[in-house]
Amino acid sequence: MDVIFNNYLNLSVTSLKGEIAALSAACLWAVASVLYGRLGERIPPLQLNLIKGIIAIAFLLLTIIISGELFPSIPPLSLCLILLSGVVGICLGDTAFLAAINFLGVRRVLLIGTLAPPMTAILALIFLQERLNMSAWCGILLTVLGVAWVVTERVPSTSENSSRYLWQGIGFALLAAVANATGGVLSRAALANTSINPLWAALLRLIAGVLMLLIWVLCRKQQDGLALKSLQKPRVILVAIFAAFCGTYLGIWLQQIAIKFTAAGISFTLLQTSPLFVIPIAIAMKEKVSVRAIAGVIVAIVGIGLLFYLK
Repeated sequence: MDVIFNNYLNLSVTSLKGEIAALSAACLWAVASVLYGRLGERIPPLQLNLIKGIIAIAFLLLTIIISGELFPSIPPLSLCLILLSGVVGICLGDTAFLAAINFLGVRRVLLIGTLAPPMTAILALIFLQERLNMSAWCGILLTVLGVAWVVTERVPSTSENSSRYLWQGIGFALLAAVANATGGVLSRAALANTSINPLWAALLRLIAGVLMLLIWVLCRKQQDGLALKSLQKPRVILVAIFAAFCGTYLGIWLQQIAIKFTAAGISFTLLQTSPLFVIPIAIAMKEKVSVRAIAGVIVAIVGIGLLFYLK
């Protein structure tokens, strides 16, 4: 009996590899997002995205060297899809995400990010022929309602300047959601039914994204400057390294595992559960969390849960 139970347990864990990886990534992104919110007060989004990408590439290269999986064979089409995924998801999506945090705060940006699963499901339907049933569309509706409920919550300041910043933040957050959904579908198309190691997929995505970010920063150098004087402080350096380790190195690696072993709609549903982890972090940091914010998160999570449990 014990042998049967152990075999069943091992089979269950193996079959849920993608789901476990997605939830782990969501938890790590929640922690990293709070840290990025603090770093964003000192470092502009474009430069912060470049810094975290470079740090994560160093960690991934070290991991690959230790694992000994050097120079894998990757089909040209899959390679192109992975690189394009990095440009869209990391260069564009992450930069918009970091900019949105500066305007809206972590909780609102992560909640708007729950729009990514419905977007991913629609894109997967169009390009990967992953069809949705009625329960999935009900999940999409609940997710949108939950997001709208929290985002439209009135803030104490109602000045025209605050309203302008609010809509700028919403625009950046929506751009991040679209870019991440598109990047996820591209990764799914590259990784599904192939033997590509998710570790290498994460590295290639990051390299493509960082190269585009470097070009972007160099083009804007005369206009903005690098504005990296804050990195001269040891505490800021340590926080940046820790945030990049959790949210970019481990987060993107786990994301690629989830995308490889789980359908696009399901993986992105679970990857966007970060708001659940942010709420207790905010409470621990003695931030005020309204009942409406909690209710909106619950409605959104129930919606994306329908995409998973009632598939």
